[in-house]
Parts: sequence; structure tokens; C-alpha cells
Amino acid sequence: MKIMVQIVIEYEELDEPIIEEISCLCRGDLLPETMGMTLDEGKNLLANMQAAMVKHQAQEYVDRQRHCPDCGKRRSTKGQHEIVWRSLFGKLRLKSPRLYSCHCQPRKTKSFSPLAVLLPERSAPELLYLETKWASLMSYGLTADLLADTLPMETSTQAIILNTQQVAQRMEDALGEEEVMYIDGCPRDWAALPRPDGRITVGLDGGYVHAREGDNRKAGWFEVIAGKSVTWDGEAKSFGFVHQYDEKPKRRLHEVLQSQGLQMNQDITFLSDGGDTVRDLQFYLSPWSEHVLDWFHITMRLTVMKNTAKGLPSDPELDTILKELDSAKWYLWHGNVFRALEMLDLIEGHLELFEDENDTAHKLLRNVQEFVGYIETNQGFIPNYGERYRYGEAISTAFVESTINWVVSKRMIKKQQMRWTKRGAHLLLQTRTTTLNGELRDVFCDWYPAMTQTVENLPLAV
Repeated sequence: MKIMVQIVIEYEELDEPIIEEISCLCRGDLLPETMGMTLDEGKNLLANMQAAMVKHQAQEYVDRQRHCPDCGKRRSTKGQHEIVWRSLFGKLRLKSPRLYSCHCQPRKTKSFSPLAVLLPERSAPELLYLETKWASLMSYGLTADLLADTLPMETSTQAIILNTQQVAQRMEDALGEEEVMYIDGCPRDWAALPRPDGRITVGLDGGYVHAREGDNRKAGWFEVIAGKSVTWDGEAKSFGFVHQYDEKPKRRLHEVLQSQGLQMNQDITFLSDGGDTVRDLQFYLSPWSEHVLDWFHITMRLTVMKNTAKGLPSDPELDTILKELDSAKWYLWHGNVFRALEMLDLIEGHLELFEDENDTAHKLLRNVQEFVGYIETNQGFIPNYGERYRYGEAISTAFVESTINWVVSKRMIKKQQMRWTKRGAHLLLQTRTTTLNGELRDVFCDWYPAMTQTVENLPLAV
């Protein structure tokens, strides 16, 4: 059996359509492996169809550009060269004539290439979209393998890195300028706004990524900040950036909140670990915001100190330390920072008597002193956790811990243990969070309005 595959191209100005044969499929005896098309035949069919279709599209476009749109005079041809255009279905070499500009109107250049002007990026938008999407979810190398296995195209890891970073940089350029404060208006204006549906909860946390600086393989680590914003009805959006590289962290968070319906009378709860990096980020975004120190980080530090205290020698001065740590935790749980600091000061007094004689006492004293500094720095963000818990209000950034794992670790640390430049990690974080938020297709449709808006809502596998 022989199956001929043809395409029919119709032009409005031609009476007869153009018919081109693009593939021939031959079959003998029917076997499971010969039923229907094979993957290679399907890829070859798509590649041939794409080549024939693009050739006619490009030729028709160039023919229309041969006449001046102002006076209708036919433009002379200066020469012809080829341009390479990358698509989902193969790399194509297109004939691109260069035309002289007409003298009927002032022109910036004496000649121009219509196709080169039309295709400045030399890559199809949908190819850029797929490369960016899959490179955001898995390694660049696996993305290249996936596209080559399923589509009639050839690409390289380096090309995918470059294209993904260019897409991310375009998103960065579209982001507004950073501002010190994003609070607009006055209380009278805020009172006139419609009442928001509910509270937005924002969690912020940090993680660390292997650094790379040229050939230096001992560059250490750098900090990455990630967070999640959750509305009252459960809609969640993630964001991330590289600390000490990003110049617009507040603008980035503000845009996420804006996309979730932020208005100036919106109640917002910011939860963070109290570090300088994330503590400053949450200010001046909303006048109705509250800032809460994450209970998880408090109790985690106390748990470490209690485990250390169990190794202290038996002594009347030291036997009470475990109970005093429990008391400090109880006071902090109920928001009584003054009494908690008193208990911690008492513990310091006990440990100072033994720090020179016992290494465990010295280590615990150092931990207690660091914890005291941590509580004093963040005491303005310590509420009555017990009361908040009873009313069902957020007290912990546990949901952000999973965000760090989801946004940062799975892509940059656990499965792909490569080293990153700050720029490379930051740009990947922008495409990854946009992809995980389900917004990448919308971004491309804004850039290229003719792209289809149809999106299959399939779960993302990472």
C-alpha cells in the first residue's frame, strides 16, 4: 500500500490551486509496528509541510512588499541572501531579497530586507514558549532531548539557555521601576474603596544555591528568596529572585499582589523568618498590612537549644535550664516578649558560670545569646501566637518551606546539582515562577497577539 500526502495551497489571485506532494508512506503486511504512522514519519511529514507552507507564506509577503505603499511604484531588487528561521517543525532557510527604498518619501535606509524586518528574532514564538516552559521545569539538557525526540527539530543546550534567558530578560524589562513606597492615597480614599473579599497571606523565606564564578569551583553559595502569596479563597502565586542581584524586589512582589486584586484597603499578613533580607521587603506595600515573625523558626531554634541542654552536666545551677527554656517558649507563644527575654537572661546567667569548664555550656550560651538578639531584633513582629492559632490565623511559613522546595530546590539543587551565576539563577526563577503560576502562555500572547489563547490545563510534572 502506498499513501501519498499532498497539500493544497489556494491564492485569491490564482484560479487554480497549487498542489504539492510532501510525503509518501509505503506499507506491506500489517503488523503492530507498521500500523499508522511512526514517530519518524510523523516528524518528517510535519517538517515537509512546514517547509512548503513557510516557503509560500514568505514568498507572498515579499511579493506584496515589492511595491511602495505610498506611490505604488515597484521597488528594484538590490540583491538576495538567506535567513535562517527556527520553528517547532525544523530549521528553515528562507530566500530574503533586499529591496531599494522608494524615493517618493524620506526613508531612513536606502534599502531593506522585508523578511529580516518581519522576523527579527529568527525563532517562532511557539518554539520560544516551549523551550522556556520546559527549561523552567527541568534541566536544559533534558529539554533539548525532549524537543528533539518529539518534534522534527534540532537544538542545543546552549541555544535553549540563551533563548530562555532572553525571554526572562524581556519579562524583566517589562517590569516597572522600583519604588520606595507603593502606598497611594490617604485613609479617606481607602475608606471609599469596595470592601475586599478577604485577607491575603504572604510567606517569605530564603534558600541557597551553588555559585559559579568563571572557572572557580569554590565560589560557595548565594541566597535566593522565594515566596508565596495566597488569597482568601486559596489562589496561590509564587515569586522568587536572587538577593544582591535583583534591583526590583518590592516591585516584583507588588506586581504579584496586584495580579491578585490588591487595593489599598486590603488586609495582608506577611510572615517571614525575620532575616534582614525578607524583613525589609514587606514594608510600604499596603497600609493595612501586618508583619508576623514565623513561629516555626522560633520553635526550631528553641528545640535545638533544648537538645543541646540535655548534654549539660548534672548541677543544681543547670538542672533548671530545660524548664526555663520551656517557660521562654510559653511566653513567646503568648506574645509576652518581655518575660521571655527575662527567662533567657536568667539562662545566660546560669551558663556563664560554667562556660569555661564545659564545652556544651559554652555552645549553649552562644546559641542563647544569638537567640536573644534574634528576638530583640524582631520583637515588634511577635504577636500572641496562641490567640492567632485559636482564631485560625496564620502563624507559620510552613507553606513557604514547600515553596522553596518547589521553586528552587527541585530545579536548582536536588535533581540538577549544577552551579549557577547570580544572573542565570535569577532569570530562570522568573520563567519558572511564571510557568508554575500558569501565566507563561498569557505573557507570550501579550507579546504576540496572534498566538492562540487555547491552553490545555494539564498538571505540571517536575
